[in-house]
Formats: sequence, structure tokens, C-alpha cells
Amino acid sequence: MNKTEFITVAGFAIPLLFHVTQTEVCPPSCSCKSLGETKGLHIDCSSRKLTTVPALPRNTRRLYLQNNSLTSVPPGALDSLHSLEEVKMFDNPWACDCHILYLKLWLEDVSAPSLASVRCATPAPVRMKPLGQLTGNELGGCKRLLPIKCLEFFWRDIILIAGAIITLILVAWALKFSKKLVYQINLSQYDSRG
Repeated sequence: MNKTEFITVAGFAIPLLFHVTQTEVCPPSCSCKSLGETKGLHIDCSSRKLTTVPALPRNTRRLYLQNNSLTSVPPGALDSLHSLEEVKMFDNPWACDCHILYLKLWLEDVSAPSLASVRCATPAPVRMKPLGQLTGNELGGCKRLLPIKCLEFFWRDIILIAGAIITLILVAWALKFSKKLVYQINLSQYDSRG
């Protein structure tokens, strides 16, 4: 194979390899389009009856998850999408309880317009309320989790404080004992001289 043939084959093989690589990372339940080699992917997972967010490629630029059956997003599921420019998540039956907090905070950082369009489906008191308008008091499930966490910290702190107090008492006792010992040694040396 001469140099011209090699360049021609490479010219066809490289785009084919790039296309295969992109389709391999595309979630099977979605359709993906390349936005160019350096621009990333357009991932369309809308209207697919998804109940969970699929594993997404890191180079996702546009993500459409609207009109599915998503109720929550597991914490950390979207953290690798650093190139994201656009996300649509409306028309899902979002359960706005403690488990929605990750999605709320993530959208606050990534896409305020998308946050405004996401509406709660449950529980009844927040039905149809925009996720971005939820307050901590409205995330009722979180209140039940808080005392358990607080008790864990409380007991850990009590143990640490008790350990510190015992250590201080032992150090004080050791210092007091060492002063008596030094005083007795000095007295015995004085008596032996005199």
C-alpha cells in the first residue's frame, strides 16, 4: 500500500471509528447525534417511557429526558456531564420528596430554565409546583432522616468529648504524680547531704 492509498483508507476509517465509538456510548434507549468531533453529543431520550436515567456519555452537550416516567434521579448520576449546555426534563411524574433534592441542586447549578419547567407530581401538597420553588419544609421526607443523622453525630461527639476529658485527667494526674516524685527525690537528696 502506497502513501496515497494509506491516507485514503485512513480518511474513511477514522470517521467510521469515531461513529462506532459514539454509537457504542449512546444509551440503547435513546437516539444520539454527534455535534462534531469536539462539540459532543445530542442525546434524545424523550418519550421513551424511561423510569430511570440511563448511563450517559461524558461528552453529552444536549440532553432531552422530557415526557418519560422519571420520578427521581440517583445522587451523582449526572455529575460527570461537565460539557452539558442544554437539558430538558419536564413532563415527568417527579416525586418531590427527599430523593428529589439531588436533582434540584444539580439543576440549580446547571440549568435554571430547566429547573423552572420541572413540576412535582407527588406528594399532593406540592403537586404541579415547580421544583425550583420547593422549600426545605416541603421536602417532608427529609425531616424523618434528620434526627437519625443528628443522633449519630451526637453519640460520636459525646464519645470524642469523653475521650478528651479522660485524656486530660490522666495527663493532670501524671503531672501531679511527677511533681510529687521530683519533690520526694529532691527531699531524699537533701536528707542524704545533711
